[in-house]
Amino acid sequence: MNELLALVLSDLQLLAKPSLFNLYFAVASIPAGFVFAVFMALGKASRNRLVAALCRGYVYAFRGSPFFIQLFMFYSLALAFNMTLWKPLGIDWLVLHPLFLGPAILTLNTTAYTAEIFHGALMAVPRGELEAARAYGMTPLQQFRSVTWPHLIRIAWPAYTNEVVFLFHATALIYFTLPVIDDQKDLMNKAGELFERDYNAFVHFSVAALYFLAISVVIFFVFGLVYRRLMRHMPQAQRLRFLPRWLG
Repeated sequence: MNELLALVLSDLQLLAKPSLFNLYFAVASIPAGFVFAVFMALGKASRNRLVAALCRGYVYAFRGSPFFIQLFMFYSLALAFNMTLWKPLGIDWLVLHPLFLGPAILTLNTTAYTAEIFHGALMAVPRGELEAARAYGMTPLQQFRSVTWPHLIRIAWPAYTNEVVFLFHATALIYFTLPVIDDQKDLMNKAGELFERDYNAFVHFSVAALYFLAISVVIFFVFGLVYRRLMRHMPQAQRLRFLPRWLG
């Protein structure tokens, strides 16, 4: 029992730094994915058939294919252009680096999923309030800023919170595809390295899962606080749960 406890404590220490790489991949891709998704959702709802078709096609392509395949596809594409484009420009060290390419592919992926969430929320914005805004003489930009956006973000936030957690979990796949440079190992890579020492899969991967769980709880907590802020004008509204029911 003491040996098992010592091994768990050792893994907690050894996996602390790798967990930061998973966190980095998520944090680096969330802001850009959020912004791109807003424009993608608006494009999907556009009256311009070409713009709407292109946005729908993008969302369908990324939602309809596994993220693991997307990693392989874009890494292979980046390698294919290395000698003809990236290397002559002197940016091959950046484009092919996993700390750049990983968040870039994650951004493309989360843009599609988040755009679908935002588009659904956009369709749920009360039409009566939009008509009232037009009758009041608001410009389209004023309508979006004062009516559409506040409703959209409140409606979409619970589903978007889940997407952020799924995005963080997807970071476990990045170093299964992209090269590991120096000692830049994430949770799954480091847990696999520890497993190769003593073949104790239960302890090493359980501790890695514990890190994923702990960070996921923090994400739910932070996004729950934001949701409370968004819904502060509706004190009777159901609050977004950020902890499992068995924790309270």
